[in-house]
Amino acid sequence: MTLRAQKWWIAGGVVCGLLLMALYAIVDPATAPFPRCPFLMLTGLKCPGCGSQRAVHALLHADFAAAWGYNALLVVSVPVVALMVYSQFERRKRPRLYNRLNSQAVIITALVVILIWWIARNIWNF
Repeated sequence: MTLRAQKWWIAGGVVCGLLLMALYAIVDPATAPFPRCPFLMLTGLKCPGCGSQRAVHALLHADFAAAWGYNALLVVSVPVVALMVYSQFERRKRPRLYNRLNSQAVIITALVVILIWWIARNIWNF
């Protein structure tokens, strides 16, 4: 992919992200006909992402307590994802940071945290 094409993809992704943030800031997913979790509907169990739409809406309104109640893992992961996006854009300037954040140990740790969250939220109902 050429550098010019890559810049267009990045610009398109930023525009789509901003539009989605505007949608979630304006419309409350708790009251609007947003998609529901198919895993929850089929099994009655919460998946690791259940409550994420409402948590994003709460975060965009700076209601951190409500966001934490909807999906604590999402709230905790926002700074981590921001750091990973930063390392992606700065990977030529900061290759050590990029390599550490994209290492096998970090990937396995993230998977283990997600699995623990998935099990714990269904056992203790949070």
